[in-house]
Amino acid sequence: MDTWLDRRRRLHEIIEVGGSEDRISRLYDLVGSLAIVVNLAVSVLYTFAQVRDTYGPWLLSVEAVTVAFFAVDHCLRLWTARFLFPKVTEARAVWQYMTSFSGVVDLLSFLPYYLPVFFPSGAVAFRMFRVVRIFRLFRINAYYDSLNVITEVIASKRQQLMSSVFIILILMLASSLCMYSLEHEAQPHVFTNAFSGIWWAVSTLLTVGYGDIYPITTMGKLFGIFIAFLGVGMVAIPTGIISAGFVDQYSRVKRLSEYANEMDIHFIKVGLSPKDRWARQTVQELGLPAGIIVAAIQRAGKIVVPRGNVELLPGDTLVLGAQSLGDDKHIDLKEMVLRHQNPWNGQKIRDLDISRQTIIVMIRRKGEVLIPNGDLVLLEGDSVILYTQTHLRQASTIQI
Repeated sequence: MDTWLDRRRRLHEIIEVGGSEDRISRLYDLVGSLAIVVNLAVSVLYTFAQVRDTYGPWLLSVEAVTVAFFAVDHCLRLWTARFLFPKVTEARAVWQYMTSFSGVVDLLSFLPYYLPVFFPSGAVAFRMFRVVRIFRLFRINAYYDSLNVITEVIASKRQQLMSSVFIILILMLASSLCMYSLEHEAQPHVFTNAFSGIWWAVSTLLTVGYGDIYPITTMGKLFGIFIAFLGVGMVAIPTGIISAGFVDQYSRVKRLSEYANEMDIHFIKVGLSPKDRWARQTVQELGLPAGIIVAAIQRAGKIVVPRGNVELLPGDTLVLGAQSLGDDKHIDLKEMVLRHQNPWNGQKIRDLDISRQTIIVMIRRKGEVLIPNGDLVLLEGDSVILYTQTHLRQASTIQI
């Protein structure tokens, strides 16, 4: 049962966005991106009559293969949804994936292609839904980190962008009303009502200027000139917001990199055994203290990116990072090597005659680190590291 579960987990790692060290997952990402691009290219080429007459059957075959890949990909994601949402039941995880934006796009990427087989009368309507496949391009955005900057900038500046769009819509409506008042008597067949000038306002404010609708009166022309100048500034607002967002994003990344170089970060490696409490838990369920992070996970000779939904397995080696406190308060530990005449040789830790203020932190024996417990017997050659306020001869000080 565990082996079958491990296979499903490994399949989930493959179909999700993989790290550079996971070659199989990166290969699957590459195939998925290629299938999306090829499918969209075939859909565009099939609209040209000359190309359709010459390569029509070949294009339809390529489309069938890519759509079949989308269907298999969707089924695999349904089967491994429990690892995408590890905190809920499997049925709930499947439902969350199916109702998510990615799940709906994945479903509509292949379902309209096969529905005409069961409902031939709706073939034309089903073909319209194939346009949804273009939204699969967002998966390419997830595969490549450089494209994620666009999403982050738009998300961070969404309030400013919505405000600018709202202002533009208000100006369009006001311009339409004004132009109707100025041009209705001169062109009643063109500016028939208040909304007739919306098309003119859009083309003027957005500086397109198709010229199919234009003012002929003097006041209308003057107002059109004013709106044209105003449109240049209105279009520049969203452009400036997005440009400033890109500058802020890259400045933030630069500040983080510079700040990281100045911070004193310490890393340690911790191996997980089947009895450890962290085994079979996800990274986000560990409950680590503030300032401690899981920097990387070593698994079977590979490096696993420690995302929040990654489940830790027995045998994993965790690379933990901790920020230095940067204060002047230090803890002085004592390190003492047990020689031949030391009275602690052959005694259990619980039987040692030491004060209550003395704490044995760890023991190093033949290159291995042992966690002290009451039944551990000390041997000659052991290096005992302890905290004590008592003076110990032949003990060196370790400052933390």
